[in-house]
Amino acid sequence: MRIWREVPIFVVLLALSALAMLPPAMLAYSSRDMHVARSFFYIAVLLAAIVAMLASTTRRPDRNEGAPQQLLTLFAAYTALPLVLALPFYEALQTTTLLNAYFEMVSSFTTTGATQFADPNRLSDALHFWRAIVGWLGGLFVWITAAAVLAPMNLGGFEVARAQRNEDSGTAFRQIFERSSIQNRISRHAKYLTPIYVALTGSVVLIGLATDEPPLNAVILAMSTLSTSGITLLGQVAAAPNFILEAAIFLFLLPAFTRNFYTQHQGTNMFTKLRLDPELKLAIGLLIGVSILLFFRHWSGAFDVNDEDNLQAALAALWGAFFTAASFLSTSGFESAWWEDARNWSGLTTPGLVLMALALMGGGVATTAGGIKLLRVYALYKHGGREMERLVYPSSLGRSGHEARRIRRAGAFIAWIFFMLFTVSLAAIMVLLSLFGVPFEAALIFSAAALTTTGPLAALASETPLVYASLPEPGKLVVIAAMVLGRLEALALIAVFNPAIWRR
Repeated sequence: MRIWREVPIFVVLLALSALAMLPPAMLAYSSRDMHVARSFFYIAVLLAAIVAMLASTTRRPDRNEGAPQQLLTLFAAYTALPLVLALPFYEALQTTTLLNAYFEMVSSFTTTGATQFADPNRLSDALHFWRAIVGWLGGLFVWITAAAVLAPMNLGGFEVARAQRNEDSGTAFRQIFERSSIQNRISRHAKYLTPIYVALTGSVVLIGLATDEPPLNAVILAMSTLSTSGITLLGQVAAAPNFILEAAIFLFLLPAFTRNFYTQHQGTNMFTKLRLDPELKLAIGLLIGVSILLFFRHWSGAFDVNDEDNLQAALAALWGAFFTAASFLSTSGFESAWWEDARNWSGLTTPGLVLMALALMGGGVATTAGGIKLLRVYALYKHGGREMERLVYPSSLGRSGHEARRIRRAGAFIAWIFFMLFTVSLAAIMVLLSLFGVPFEAALIFSAAALTTTGPLAALASETPLVYASLPEPGKLVVIAAMVLGRLEALALIAVFNPAIWRR
């Protein structure tokens, strides 16, 4: 509708939030949980009335927000909108504080998946469904805004691939923002990406139902897979060990490693793009290497207990390591049903540092995954390889063409800046958590989980599972800020205060 192109984006997000509250209300009504149903329905109606008033007062046919306003809109979406989304959760549960409800919604909308409710039975099915819906919408929001907002600004990882002279990027920046408003760009990308996102989600739902998974769990698992939020109904991937479902989830996690699965390809075959994609190749190499490393680690433990000849346990350990590594590299944080079998087979503890390192690397640019991003890691790797080559052959010339040289030079320089910002942010969050009484190891894990948007990391990275409910209230606010920072990235927040951005 044309009216939605003439109002602020935040008003559109409020309207979608009101609409999203209806499915949990209907689910609660079908189970005769009338209090939860009324909480969602009444707040949805009230929010719809507020949206109608805001739309009528802010509507403007020639609306065209500048770059700073667009970045501020993203910031408001991850800070103010979850407060609205927390209202039905808080009202329906009644046994928690508004801060805890706000924590849950920030975690869901940033696709972090961190929860303070370690016991899944404390939440009703409708509340689990609401968390999954918010996470799913957050994943779709990441897809659309990455293409419509961050890509034209060369942010969110695009700055590595498009590293070039400042004057060229400035000219292109001005042309994009003068010729097309953010409403038009978001509308155009939403029309293209939403059907893909919905179709992929529906495919996972059908596979889950075909493997005898409970319907609600299949829907929630599908939503958390595509959004990489890691939210589940049962606290685990499936009701029972299900290899087919886990294999399907792995296939649908691949879009978290590269945007070439769903972006438009002009003049180039998609399979050719995937075959040459450095992010996908790096992800596959990391998964194979880490899986083999973990397998031999568990095999060495099984050798000590004389169980190395158990082929079934060995294959289970290999698959458990592969699937869990893939889920943490995509920052989903799913734990394979065979991950615990691998530990029982070998008797060794969980290698939490390996999982943390995978989450820190993160997934692909313009995907729902968090972390440093594979393209930045690839740029630093290529630059390091080139520097090692120059140590042996000082007069050698770089190969692989102009684009590869640009990534190795300017791209690696920008990637290194982001890496340092990420490291400083991690250290600052750890210090703040430590000031509020959080032990060092727990502060490190909570900080890494929040910045990489991998909430389940807290339960697996430590020898003793950590729970977010143990954080003091100031610590929860720090983690909330870290989740927003991890989703928006430091470069986007710095760009808001860049005078050059405001002059364009």
